[in-house]
Amino acid sequence: MEEVALQDGDNDACSPRKESESPTLSAVSVVSPPVTMDCPVLTQPGLGVTTTTVTTITQTGGDWSTGLFNVCGDSTTCLMGAFVPCCLDFSLAHQHGECLCLPMLPGSTLAMRVGIRERFKIRGSVCEDWLAVCMCYPLAVCQMIRETKRRLKTQIYQVSTSLECS
Repeated sequence: MEEVALQDGDNDACSPRKESESPTLSAVSVVSPPVTMDCPVLTQPGLGVTTTTVTTITQTGGDWSTGLFNVCGDSTTCLMGAFVPCCLDFSLAHQHGECLCLPMLPGSTLAMRVGIRERFKIRGSVCEDWLAVCMCYPLAVCQMIRETKRRLKTQIYQVSTSLECS
């Protein structure tokens, strides 16, 4: 046990002194377990946790929104498809989060077309996709770009926020 004494006239209750350090002792002597006279620290309770949920609603189902030969709807895509369809292929790979080297692999455009068809639940078959990509590569890539633009442009976002108090 430690004996602690306070000096006469000592108004600082947050700093105890040991008996050996004080030259004059008052009549008050405390014999108890170690005394800690720290100043109390107050903490405020937290405000809570905010949860935000974003829901994306994409139009799905049906047929391709434009036909394979409907090139007049988007002139920029039409020109790119006529002169550098491989650049459109790179753009598609990037839009779908794939490696930019993907279009250099054999069959990758077919795989992306099937992926687009399945993602947006477009009617069709792998055989139809294969015919479009192998027989009309530039037109198929243009159609895929147009479809992706139209479907993603019409997405609806629902945002909901909730607060949980702690």
